[in-house]
Amino acid sequence: MITECPHCDSKVDCDERGKVDLDVAETGVPMKAVLLECKICHSPLFGFSELVQVGHDEWDWEPAERKWPASETEIDWSIPEIARNSLIEAKVCFKANAYSACAVMCGRTIEGVCKHHDAKTKTLAAGLKKLRDDGVVDDRIYQWGETLREHRNLGAHATIQKVPKEDARDLLDFCIAICEYVFVLNEKFQRFQQRQSEA
Repeated sequence: MITECPHCDSKVDCDERGKVDLDVAETGVPMKAVLLECKICHSPLFGFSELVQVGHDEWDWEPAERKWPASETEIDWSIPEIARNSLIEAKVCFKANAYSACAVMCGRTIEGVCKHHDAKTKTLAAGLKKLRDDGVVDDRIYQWGETLREHRNLGAHATIQKVPKEDARDLLDFCIAICEYVFVLNEKFQRFQQRQSEA
Protein backbone atom coordinates (compact mmCIF):
# COMPACT_ATOMS: atom_id res chain seq x y z
CA MET A 1 0.00 0.00 0.00
CA ILE A 2 1.59 3.27 -1.15
CA THR A 3 1.77 6.20 1.28
CA GLU A 4 4.21 8.93 2.29
CA CYS A 5 6.64 8.20 5.12
CA PRO A 6 7.53 11.37 7.06
CA HIS A 7 10.50 9.67 8.73
CA CYS A 8 12.53 9.21 5.53
CA ASP A 9 10.59 11.65 3.30
CA SER A 10 9.74 8.94 0.78
CA LYS A 11 6.57 7.86 -0.97
CA VAL A 12 6.79 4.10 -0.68
CA ASP A 13 4.83 0.91 -1.11
CA CYS A 14 4.64 -0.01 2.58
CA ASP A 15 4.18 -3.49 3.98
CA GLU A 16 0.83 -4.04 5.69
CA ARG A 17 1.43 -5.46 9.18
CA GLY A 18 -2.14 -5.49 10.44
CA LYS A 19 -5.64 -4.31 9.65
CA VAL A 20 -9.09 -3.87 11.17
CA ASP A 21 -12.14 -3.79 8.89
CA LEU A 22 -14.47 -0.93 9.79
CA ASP A 23 -18.25 -1.15 9.97
CA VAL A 24 -19.63 -0.25 6.53
CA ALA A 25 -22.93 0.86 8.13
CA GLU A 26 -21.05 3.59 10.02
CA THR A 27 -18.66 4.76 7.29
CA GLY A 28 -20.92 4.26 4.26
CA VAL A 29 -18.07 2.65 2.28
CA PRO A 30 -15.85 -0.39 2.87
CA MET A 31 -12.86 0.88 4.88
CA LYS A 32 -10.04 -0.55 6.91
CA ALA A 33 -7.59 0.81 9.47
CA VAL A 34 -4.08 -0.34 8.61
CA LEU A 35 -0.75 -0.61 10.41
CA LEU A 36 2.03 -0.16 7.87
CA GLU A 37 5.81 -0.53 7.87
CA CYS A 38 7.96 1.66 5.62
CA LYS A 39 10.11 -0.56 3.39
CA ILE A 40 12.94 2.00 3.42
CA CYS A 41 13.36 3.03 7.09
CA HIS A 42 11.06 0.38 8.69
CA SER A 43 9.14 3.02 10.67
CA PRO A 44 5.54 2.29 11.67
CA LEU A 45 2.69 4.25 10.10
CA PHE A 46 -1.06 4.18 10.71
CA GLY A 47 -3.83 5.13 8.32
CA PHE A 48 -7.16 4.38 6.69
CA SER A 49 -7.94 2.95 3.25
CA GLU A 50 -11.18 2.77 1.24
CA LEU A 51 -12.23 0.04 -1.16
CA VAL A 52 -12.92 1.63 -4.57
CA GLN A 53 -14.07 0.32 -7.93
CA VAL A 54 -11.23 0.36 -10.48
CA GLY A 55 -12.96 -1.49 -13.31
CA HIS A 56 -16.00 -3.55 -14.24
CA ASP A 57 -16.48 -5.89 -11.25
CA GLU A 58 -12.96 -4.97 -10.13
CA TRP A 59 -12.23 -3.41 -6.74
CA ASP A 60 -9.00 -2.36 -5.03
CA TRP A 61 -7.86 -0.59 -1.87
CA GLU A 62 -6.88 3.07 -2.27
CA PRO A 63 -3.48 4.25 -0.96
CA ALA A 64 -3.71 4.71 2.79
CA GLU A 65 -4.53 8.18 4.08
CA ARG A 66 -1.92 8.55 6.80
CA LYS A 67 -3.28 9.56 10.20
CA TRP A 68 -0.17 8.89 12.29
CA PRO A 69 2.26 10.49 12.31
CA ALA A 70 -0.09 13.35 11.50
CA SER A 71 0.25 15.05 8.13
CA GLU A 72 2.43 18.17 8.08
CA THR A 73 -0.47 20.23 6.77
CA GLU A 74 -3.05 18.96 9.28
CA ILE A 75 -4.18 22.00 11.28
CA ASP A 76 -7.14 22.28 13.67
CA TRP A 77 -10.08 23.97 11.92
CA SER A 78 -10.72 26.09 15.02
CA ILE A 79 -7.68 28.17 14.00
CA PRO A 80 -8.99 30.96 11.73
CA GLU A 81 -7.86 31.15 8.12
CA ILE A 82 -5.80 34.33 8.66
CA ALA A 83 -3.45 32.30 10.89
CA ARG A 84 -4.05 28.76 9.58
CA ASN A 85 -2.83 29.43 6.02
CA SER A 86 0.52 30.79 7.22
CA LEU A 87 0.90 27.95 9.73
CA ILE A 88 0.42 25.39 6.96
CA GLU A 89 3.09 27.19 4.91
CA ALA A 90 5.44 27.24 7.91
CA LYS A 91 5.10 23.45 8.16
CA VAL A 92 5.70 23.05 4.42
CA CYS A 93 8.81 25.29 4.63
CA PHE A 94 10.22 23.23 7.49
CA LYS A 95 9.67 20.00 5.59
CA ALA A 96 11.44 21.53 2.56
CA ASN A 97 14.46 22.44 4.78
CA ALA A 98 13.74 26.16 4.23
CA TYR A 99 14.32 27.07 7.87
CA SER A 100 14.57 30.87 7.53
CA ALA A 101 11.36 30.82 5.49
CA CYS A 102 9.77 28.68 8.21
CA ALA A 103 10.69 31.32 10.82
CA VAL A 104 9.18 34.06 8.64
CA MET A 105 5.94 32.11 8.17
CA CYS A 106 5.76 31.43 11.93
CA GLY A 107 5.97 35.19 12.51
CA ARG A 108 3.29 35.76 9.90
CA THR A 109 1.08 33.19 11.64
CA ILE A 110 1.30 35.09 14.92
CA GLU A 111 0.58 38.34 13.06
CA GLY A 112 -2.61 36.59 11.90
CA VAL A 113 -3.47 35.72 15.51
CA CYS A 114 -3.01 39.38 16.47
CA LYS A 115 -5.06 40.69 13.52
CA HIS A 116 -7.85 38.21 14.26
CA HIS A 117 -8.25 39.84 17.69
CA ASP A 118 -7.67 43.43 16.50
CA ALA A 119 -7.74 44.19 12.77
CA LYS A 120 -6.10 47.58 13.42
CA THR A 121 -2.87 46.00 14.66
CA LYS A 122 0.05 47.73 12.90
CA THR A 123 3.06 45.76 14.14
CA LEU A 124 3.65 42.29 15.56
CA ALA A 125 5.21 43.78 18.71
CA ALA A 126 2.13 45.94 19.35
CA GLY A 127 -0.20 43.05 18.56
CA LEU A 128 1.52 40.71 21.02
CA LYS A 129 1.44 43.36 23.74
CA LYS A 130 -2.30 43.90 23.16
CA LEU A 131 -2.96 40.15 23.34
CA ARG A 132 -1.21 40.07 26.72
CA ASP A 133 -2.88 43.25 28.01
CA ASP A 134 -6.31 41.94 26.96
CA GLY A 135 -5.71 38.61 28.75
CA VAL A 136 -5.81 36.53 25.55
CA VAL A 137 -2.32 35.18 26.37
CA ASP A 138 -0.37 34.99 29.61
CA ASP A 139 3.23 36.14 30.19
CA ARG A 140 4.79 32.83 29.12
CA ILE A 141 2.89 32.67 25.82
CA TYR A 142 3.77 36.35 25.30
CA GLN A 143 7.49 35.47 25.68
CA TRP A 144 7.11 32.69 23.10
CA GLY A 145 5.53 35.22 20.76
CA GLU A 146 8.35 37.70 21.32
CA THR A 147 10.89 34.98 20.50
CA LEU A 148 9.00 34.25 17.28
CA ARG A 149 8.94 37.96 16.42
CA GLU A 150 12.72 38.31 16.89
CA HIS A 151 13.48 35.25 14.75
CA ARG A 152 10.93 36.30 12.12
CA ASN A 153 12.93 39.52 11.76
CA LEU A 154 16.15 37.53 11.47
CA GLY A 155 14.70 35.37 8.70
CA ALA A 156 12.96 38.21 6.87
CA HIS A 157 15.95 40.52 6.36
CA ALA A 158 18.98 40.00 4.14
CA THR A 159 21.83 38.90 6.41
CA ILE A 160 24.37 36.09 6.36
CA GLN A 161 22.74 34.57 9.45
CA LYS A 162 20.72 31.40 8.94
CA VAL A 163 18.03 29.90 11.11
CA PRO A 164 19.30 26.43 12.15
CA LYS A 165 17.02 23.41 11.81
CA GLU A 166 16.74 22.96 15.60
CA ASP A 167 15.67 26.61 16.06
CA ALA A 168 13.14 26.36 13.22
CA ARG A 169 11.67 23.20 14.79
CA ASP A 170 11.32 24.96 18.17
CA LEU A 171 9.84 28.10 16.59
CA LEU A 172 7.30 25.98 14.70
CA ASP A 173 6.38 24.16 17.91
CA PHE A 174 5.95 27.49 19.75
CA CYS A 175 3.81 28.79 16.88
CA ILE A 176 1.55 25.72 16.91
CA ALA A 177 1.28 25.90 20.72
CA ILE A 178 0.27 29.58 20.64
CA CYS A 179 -2.43 28.93 18.02
CA GLU A 180 -3.77 25.92 19.89
CA TYR A 181 -3.71 27.81 23.21
CA VAL A 182 -5.55 30.84 21.81
CA PHE A 183 -8.08 29.15 19.53
CA VAL A 184 -8.42 25.45 20.44
CA LEU A 185 -7.84 25.07 24.19
CA ASN A 186 -9.56 28.33 25.18
CA GLU A 187 -12.65 27.25 23.23
CA LYS A 188 -12.57 23.78 24.82
CA PHE A 189 -12.26 25.32 28.28
CA GLN A 190 -15.22 27.62 27.65
CA ARG A 191 -17.33 24.64 26.54
CA PHE A 192 -16.19 22.73 29.66
CA GLN A 193 -17.16 25.65 31.93
CA GLN A 194 -20.56 25.91 30.23
CA ARG A 195 -21.24 22.20 30.82
CA GLN A 196 -20.25 22.57 34.47
CA SER A 197 -22.54 25.54 34.98
CA GLU A 198 -25.45 23.66 33.34
CA ALA A 199 -24.87 20.49 35.38
